[in-house]
Amino acid sequence: MSDAQGPIPDDGSEDELRKLLRELLSGQGGFDPAKLAGVAGLPNDPAAVQALLSQLQAAVANPGNGLDWQVARDQARRVAQPKNREISSEEAARFDQAFRVAQLWLSEATELGELSESPATLTRLEWITGSIQFWTSLSEPVATSIADALMNVLTEQTPPEMAQLLGQSSSMMRGIGGAMFAVQLGQVVGNLAEEVVAGGDIGVPVLDHSRPSLLPQNIDDFAEGLDVDREQVELYLAVRETAHARLFQHAKWLRLHLISSITEFARGVSIDVSRMEELAQTLDPSDPDGIRAALSEGAFIPPRTEQQEAALARLETMLALIEGWVDVVTEDATARLPKSVALAETVRRRRAVGGPAERAFASLVGLELRPRRLREAAAMWRAVSEAHGAQVRDELWAHFDALPTSEDIDHPEALVTRLGFGELPADEYDEALAKFLDDPTAFGDAPEGGDKPAS
Repeated sequence: MSDAQGPIPDDGSEDELRKLLRELLSGQGGFDPAKLAGVAGLPNDPAAVQALLSQLQAAVANPGNGLDWQVARDQARRVAQPKNREISSEEAARFDQAFRVAQLWLSEATELGELSESPATLTRLEWITGSIQFWTSLSEPVATSIADALMNVLTEQTPPEMAQLLGQSSSMMRGIGGAMFAVQLGQVVGNLAEEVVAGGDIGVPVLDHSRPSLLPQNIDDFAEGLDVDREQVELYLAVRETAHARLFQHAKWLRLHLISSITEFARGVSIDVSRMEELAQTLDPSDPDGIRAALSEGAFIPPRTEQQEAALARLETMLALIEGWVDVVTEDATARLPKSVALAETVRRRRAVGGPAERAFASLVGLELRPRRLREAAAMWRAVSEAHGAQVRDELWAHFDALPTSEDIDHPEALVTRLGFGELPADEYDEALAKFLDDPTAFGDAPEGGDKPAS
């Protein structure tokens, strides 16, 4: 490495910096590790502090290894482990029966075929193992932005005599920033594992398999306080989750489309360096809760760009289409359940107030995934079902280009009318009609008036 003044001498300064960081991270020199945990957005408990210090020490000892997502996995499991419970054989058998009934009922409500994979019941730790790849893939662009922003701040604030040392230690500093983000990600996913009730609970399939999955432990919390028999709760949620899985099994393009859209949004996220500097001056290092609140609210993520706003609108429309379809199919399939209407409203309220997914996405990448037009989308699917039947409704998921648009959600009657023209696509019909109105002879001579064809 060189600059205008010639090569930078290898005087052992980087080793000295590494030694200093090791001493600081071990608690020497009056440094309080709990304050660093607060900066990372972690709760002030000994286990969380020790986990963060271990990961930062590893980043100091092995710079240049890039982002270690095993850190996020370990932290998520550490958060969920104390309250995680295993699933009893009796419980597993009960949910297996609920899934079987759900399959039968759904076969009467949708034309989409039965699932090729058997359903599953998951513990919180199993959900973490199955979903962590999704979360790390989503977060990697943001983690890189944070590491770059940290280096920019350090570069601007570092005195000239320390600039060479900072350049030599850039990989180590990036490793430290990446480790802090990975630990924060693990904290978010660990908390999320205590709230989700199903594999499709957030609208996007996050698990590394396509099996419909429920979390009995979290369903306990969901059912608490509801004036509904536990059997009805389990059966209703099994129907919803199975409908969701059937949809994504049928529309094989759908999962990749959603994940690609979310990842594209995340790549457009930049870190507000000025906001980072402002927070560094205004936040009290002795107040971990204040720092943690700033991080959890996505304080470093600036307002969305116009491109991101457009991407978000498209994502919200797609999520509304998915959730609206699932709502309609679930409503039809669970008509036998006495409390199905009450359970449906509970699910809608849970989603309307901002569920676990919205908080997770918002804190990680500034993306609020809330299907705001859910009721309108459900009304559109209902109108199509009543006018043309379940087969026509479900065939719209065959390809992205066949899906209803945002305008169709606003004006479902136009979609219903368009679908009534059978095999003639809407754009071809409109083109043919306009052509006829402009030139009626374009389709050939009309038959002689009054003449009747022979019997």
